Amino acid sequence: MYRLKYDPAAEAVHEAMPPAASEALTLALAEACRDPHAVTEPYGEDDGVVRMIVTKQAFAVLLIGQAMKTITVLQVTYLG
Repeated sequence: MYRLKYDPAAEAVHEAMPPAASEALTLALAEACRDPHAVTEPYGEDDGVVRMIVTKQAFAVLLIGQAMKTITVLQVTYLG
């Protein structure tokens, strides 16, 4: 299981999203904590480190830390 961390700006965007969109992203991030490479997509070049998770109304850019088993949410974009 990976531990989830947030960049403060990304966390603020996630918290400001409408409830349904926020919940969908929260559930997707919970799945990513179980197996980040199975439920995320490459962000740019597939280096296995910077990934993204996409929902119907948002996407998040993630930094996967293999050694420390962390996922840092670097950016959240609400697509509305």
